[in-house]
Amino acid sequence: MATLGDIGVSALINLLSAFAFLLAFALLRIQPINDRVYFTKWYVAGKRSSPRRRGGSVMGKFVNLDMRTYLTFLNWIPQALKMSEQEIITHAGLDSAVFLRIYTLGLMIFGPIAVVAILVLIPVNASGGTLFLLQRDLVVSNIDKLSISNVRPKSYKFFIHISMQYLFTFWVCFMLYKEYGRVASMRLNFLALQGRCAEQFTVLVRNVPHDSGRSISECVESFFQRNHPDHYLCHQAVYNAKKFSKLVKKRNKLQNWLDYNLLKFDRQNKRPTRKKGFLGLWGEKVDSIDFYRKQIEDLDMKLTVERQKVLRDPKAMTPAAFVSFNSRWGAAVCAQTQQSNYPTLWSTNRAPEPRDIYWKNLAIPFVSLTIRRLVIAIAMFALVFFYMIPIAFVQSLANLEGLEKVAPFLRPLIEWKVVKSLLQGFLPGLALKIFLLVLPMILMFMSKVEGHVAVSVLERRTAAKYYYFMLVNVFLGSIVAGTAFQQLYAFLHQSATQIPRNIGVSIPMKATFFITYIMVDGWAGIASEILRLKPLLIFHLKRMLIVKTERDLDVAMDPKGVDYPETLPSLQLYFLLGLVYMVVTPILLPFILIFFAFAHFVYRHQVINVYNQKYESAAAFWPHVHSRIIASLIISQLLLMGLLSTKKSVNSTALLGALPVLTLTFHKYCKNCFEPAFRKYPIEAAMDKDLQDRTSKSDANLKLFLAEAYLHPIFHSFEAAELDEIRVDKNQAHIAGNTSATHHDDEPTGTVQCHKVEQSHTIGSYEFESQKNTCNYYATQSNHIV
Repeated sequence: MATLGDIGVSALINLLSAFAFLLAFALLRIQPINDRVYFTKWYVAGKRSSPRRRGGSVMGKFVNLDMRTYLTFLNWIPQALKMSEQEIITHAGLDSAVFLRIYTLGLMIFGPIAVVAILVLIPVNASGGTLFLLQRDLVVSNIDKLSISNVRPKSYKFFIHISMQYLFTFWVCFMLYKEYGRVASMRLNFLALQGRCAEQFTVLVRNVPHDSGRSISECVESFFQRNHPDHYLCHQAVYNAKKFSKLVKKRNKLQNWLDYNLLKFDRQNKRPTRKKGFLGLWGEKVDSIDFYRKQIEDLDMKLTVERQKVLRDPKAMTPAAFVSFNSRWGAAVCAQTQQSNYPTLWSTNRAPEPRDIYWKNLAIPFVSLTIRRLVIAIAMFALVFFYMIPIAFVQSLANLEGLEKVAPFLRPLIEWKVVKSLLQGFLPGLALKIFLLVLPMILMFMSKVEGHVAVSVLERRTAAKYYYFMLVNVFLGSIVAGTAFQQLYAFLHQSATQIPRNIGVSIPMKATFFITYIMVDGWAGIASEILRLKPLLIFHLKRMLIVKTERDLDVAMDPKGVDYPETLPSLQLYFLLGLVYMVVTPILLPFILIFFAFAHFVYRHQVINVYNQKYESAAAFWPHVHSRIIASLIISQLLLMGLLSTKKSVNSTALLGALPVLTLTFHKYCKNCFEPAFRKYPIEAAMDKDLQDRTSKSDANLKLFLAEAYLHPIFHSFEAAELDEIRVDKNQAHIAGNTSATHHDDEPTGTVQCHKVEQSHTIGSYEFESQKNTCNYYATQSNHIV
């Protein structure tokens, strides 16, 4: 078991690691070559340009030569605190602002609790003396003598713990109530101030029944014209076209190669060449620009044919559609009412915003969804128990004394002080962190298989799975496995009647393991988040090996948002640990407070400068956060009841029986008061927005606005390839002529002037007759491809 000295070693290692990460970040962020990694958000917003473009020496484009900036390299600390919450909402969205509020909530909850618990409970626990009597049978350390395990059975002191549990529960509920109301108010205000958005007028219709003789699109139009005659405006059917999607991806790659060769020609004033064979390694040598242009032209023909094939194939149309209305009121009514006598048909929900749609799952039929979710539930159950093996291994590292008593041959290794401190104070938390690295990817795959149609829902479902996993394996598994390893000698050599006593004494003592985990994950781990070492290395590797054009450079920046599937469950685990141990082992609370303060500061900086959210759910994840904090509170109450029962304090245990009931009642009250704001769009708010539009006469061209709002990403990428291609100056001479090429000495760019090519068409455009229709139909066709 980790001693106070082991905890000190772990704290020193993690503090030094955190300081090293922060110092490295402060120096790396001011280097011009790293600017796109540490200010990604501003590049995506178009509010920052690379310092490498601003002239100066060649070395100055890579390394910051201004010595004055090294004297103020820590100025990012006050800068991260300057932006107000309202400015963060405007800059990064409501999701990011509410995400930061969770860390503030942790500080507001555990700050007063830590002060009271340390002043009241630690002296009470320290004066107990029970562990001095049991240390011959059990493995104990000095830090465990500050826990409830040190209080004698049947002691009157347990009434102090019960009183503190009531006091802390009321405080947590009070703070949760205030925060739930505040977030709900922020959400409603955010939606009220939003401009005109496609999702306000649109619902997603699924399980459209098949009618022989009519297509899905005709059925949708007929149904909504009949049942919503005054508000139905238009609809967009959804198609399943995987082959078309693959062709578009192939076209984008070819277009990127064409852009690269055009840039190469512009810089060198010499036509680039390549070989026709595989990867250009062998075969006839040809002009690269002509080669890729011909490849794109041929592929465009295939795209046109494939698209027409999809549109004409009834089997390609899925039983789903996006139905748009001429008012927000009409869309809100449709989304929140039952459309058919049969509840499984014509199911309607508010459409996710276009960026939030996970298109691949729109084509999944209703029956398949039920089967998929059953299979995933079974797979999740198996995964949780499979991970018990590495969790048990981690606990064996954390409890070497228990193994030493059973296996004395390990004593020479265990008794070596340096090895012992490292194994117990640092490696358990690090090993657990490593085992959990690949888990979010597995859980995200499982959520996708379940068939959810919005990225935000996929992330929330993944976060839920991750939380349940951490609850069972990281928390309960660590306690059960840890207790078994820790007190292995006692379990093997004492009567079965003593096992409940040993478990009751040992569970509070597992706080030492969780303290090491908090320091590894919550201190050094958070500091590594701001350093962004992995994205930094990947960016520079891509820059050296892959980046050919400005488009490649944007992709290499990897402007991702907050990793909610991993971050939210980890955050909720800290709430669980704090609530469970606030009465049982209060010494853990200062470590929790340091995590919340440090993480709030780091993530605030990342939200402002780095993260670029792919969607905006208007804090739809908050009810899940609230529910899991409540669940953690109930777990803490039940655990304390169990501990007191092992202490032969039956009368005092009964006093805690009312707490779970009161907590559940409070949760139900909050759910009824605030959760509808996160599930439904108020009819009153919808009508207010509609009246504002009519007053300002801003509802013109609504049908045109909605017709293309849910255009599939593969169509967007196809059009973007046309708009972002290399521009051609038709006044320039033919390719055979000479021209002065503009020299670019820093980064590739997607906009240069080139020569006019032979014949009548321009580079990468669709001015030749055979491709005009390919370009035009995307703007007029309202159908969707999946």
